[in-house]
Parts: sequence; C-alpha cells; structure tokens
Amino acid sequence: MRVMPWLILLATLLLWAGNWVVARAVRAEISPGLATAGRIFVVVGILAPFVWRSLFARLRALGARDWKILAVLGLSGGGLHLVIQWLAMHYTTATSATLYLSIAPVFILLLARPLLGERIHARQWAGVLVSFCGVAFIGTQGRFALAAFNVGDALTLVSMILWACYTVFLRMRRDPLDTPEFLVVVCSFGLLWIAPWLAWEALHGVTLHLSRTGTIAMLYSAIGSFLLAYAGWSYVVRRLGAARAGTTMHLIPAFTVLMARAYLDEWPQWYHGAGILLILAGVALSSSARRA
Repeated sequence: MRVMPWLILLATLLLWAGNWVVARAVRAEISPGLATAGRIFVVVGILAPFVWRSLFARLRALGARDWKILAVLGLSGGGLHLVIQWLAMHYTTATSATLYLSIAPVFILLLARPLLGERIHARQWAGVLVSFCGVAFIGTQGRFALAAFNVGDALTLVSMILWACYTVFLRMRRDPLDTPEFLVVVCSFGLLWIAPWLAWEALHGVTLHLSRTGTIAMLYSAIGSFLLAYAGWSYVVRRLGAARAGTTMHLIPAFTVLMARAYLDEWPQWYHGAGILLILAGVALSSSARRA
C-alpha cells in the first residue's frame, strides 16, 4: 500500500477541519463578509493569471442555461455558503458546527428529488428522520426545547443546505470550463452575490479593517482550506477512488473536535456524541437504500 495518498488525504482533512477552528478563533478580528470576500480575491488572484486567456474564449461559448447554473453555484458554493459559515462561528462552537457536516448527504438526497428527479424510497425517508433526530439532539443540547436551539447551529444548517444545493447543481453542469476556469467563474459570481452583504456590514458599523490575525486567518482559508485542500482532494480521489475517499469525510468532525479542544478549550458534551451517532446512522440507512 502506497503511503503518500493517505498522507495527503490526512493533510487535506486536517486543512478543512482547521478552517472551522480558525473561523471560531478569529470571529472578533474579521467580519464574515470581509473574510469571504478576501478569500475570494486571493483565490481569483492566484488562478486568474493562468487561465484568463482560455477562460475568455470559453465564456463566449456559454449558453443561457450554463450562465444560470454557474450563477447558482456562485451563490451556493462560492459566496453565501461561506459567509454564513463564518457568521455561524459567532454564535456556536466549532465542535457543534462541524458535526453538522455529516448531515449534508441528507440535504443532497432531499434536493435531488425536485432538481434531478431522483426517487426517494421509504428506507431513505427513515434515514432522513433518524439524521434529523441527531440534528435535534445537538441543536437543543439534548433538551428538545426549541428555545435552546442556538442561532449559530441554525446558520450552520443553512450553510449545509447551500452546500447540498451546490453539490446537486454540479451534476447539472454542461459547460466546457476546466477546473481552474470553473473556480474563477464561481468565485467571481460569489463576490457579486456577497456585495450587498459587505455593503450592509459597512452601513451598520461592522469593522471592515483587516488586523494581522484576521489577515492570517483569511489567507489560511483561501490557500490552505481551499486551494491546497482542493488540490489534495483531487489527487486523493484519483489515487484512492471517490468511494474510498468519500467515506473519510466524516473524519473532519472528529479532527475538528480534537483541534477545538486543543486550541479553543471546547469540551465535547454527551449530546454531541449522541447526535453524531444518530446522524451517521441515518446517513448509512439512506446510503444503503440508494445502493440497493
């Protein structure tokens, strides 16, 4: 067994997990809108010089359907998803937020029905119900009282719904863009979508200056958890296969919990464990039904 793909996989998952911890740690240093816009500028600034010639030529070949899908992908994956994720870290812990990553396959399943026409079977509906019970456990801290549901947890769920929407619309792409070109276009759309958010922050007195800590966090998010992690994930999927690599995604919450304990002094509680077990059980039930 070759070790290098597994080492790169480990580094990739750690980079993604670290993004949640960093966002929580610097929440007072940089606004969600500025963090997201800065991340987009860095990514586009790095990629654009390598793709701008071919990109302009291919943009002229795009049809109306392609532009609509790219605009939705920019909203759900490049802009609003990221800014809501960073905003959520103002109101909830990295430990709680990252556990909701495992609910994303359930939202993908629910969106695939109206957007892709995929049928949902009874066993999959049962998996959805079990997973949402896990969400309720974490969000209400095991008390099942609506008032106990943290606004940060709700924002994280919205972020996961947007990520599920991004994933489903990826399957609907028919454009000729390669990966770097696609990322530049999606990030550019993302910047357009969050422009009103930035304006709102400026008008309401949200601090928009970049401190040293905020700048470092933004660069980590752009270069570490986006470019390097994306490249690492592409390498791993080619070497190990999509199915084998995909099953390791649930390690991200585990790594985040450990890192949050070490750097943020966050202690996982019993309802975190109970909730994630229910979420994973529901995902497994839905996935086994789909394979059948």
